[in-house]
Amino acid sequence: MNYLDALHYGNQILKLSKIKNYNLDTEILLSKVLNLKRESLLINLQNPIDKKNFNRFKKLVLRRGKYEPIAYILRKKEFWKNTFKIKRGVLIPRPETEIIVNEVLKLTCSKSSKNFLDIGTGSGCILLSIIKERPYSYGTAIDISKKAINIAICNAKMHHLENKIKFINIDIDKLNHNKYDFIVSNPPYICNFDINRLENDIRLYEPIVALRAGLDGLSEIKKLIIKSKNLLKHNGKLIFEIGFDQVNDVKRLLFNNNFYLNKICKDYQNLPRVIISTKQF
Repeated sequence: MNYLDALHYGNQILKLSKIKNYNLDTEILLSKVLNLKRESLLINLQNPIDKKNFNRFKKLVLRRGKYEPIAYILRKKEFWKNTFKIKRGVLIPRPETEIIVNEVLKLTCSKSSKNFLDIGTGSGCILLSIIKERPYSYGTAIDISKKAINIAICNAKMHHLENKIKFINIDIDKLNHNKYDFIVSNPPYICNFDINRLENDIRLYEPIVALRAGLDGLSEIKKLIIKSKNLLKHNGKLIFEIGFDQVNDVKRLLFNNNFYLNKICKDYQNLPRVIISTKQF
């Protein structure tokens, strides 16, 4: 058996499970097993694969065939310009969340010394990506999940930023100190009704607590906005992700809580995704 035969096997399994990008996923998994770059795999398809490696590959393919996300299988995910450790129980970073990082960098200079708060930090990918490019700044990252905080700490150590960020396993309701220049967040924003309509990859494996946000999908965003009033400095920025259909409700919440709406950023599908706002009083 060679690499091409192994890929054919993996494609058949994943296609039967109706995995969308089954070809790509199969190539990624085989590359992982063989410790090769995907490009190297594809130009050496006639190379033989031994039984041990094929059996390892088969196990990974079967996991993916049960809809387990590639990020959990590989235990890592690319985000912004870096690689982050990921495991079950921690939300997988999404490309659209990179918009938050990009907008913060536009609003600050390389030598800025700003104090950041990341609410619901998950893997820590947002704040770590920012601090890595703004080395004179510092921050605090909070999450109600102990598992998420532990992974975020591991990622901070991996990127040599453990002395720049304080990680706390706490709910936003219990945070009552400090004044921040920026608050960033990817809060839960999916309503209860829509949870069961999510794709199997998400619904069966990702932490529901990081996704579910009550009957209207706004419970955590409301809390975020109200709490940020007391945590931000005057003219401090609140930058956060929203559901594509929540713009009008979020505008109203910001206005009612004395925030000025600076900008609505669209994602790669041209849908409203990130809000930039300023505390006015």
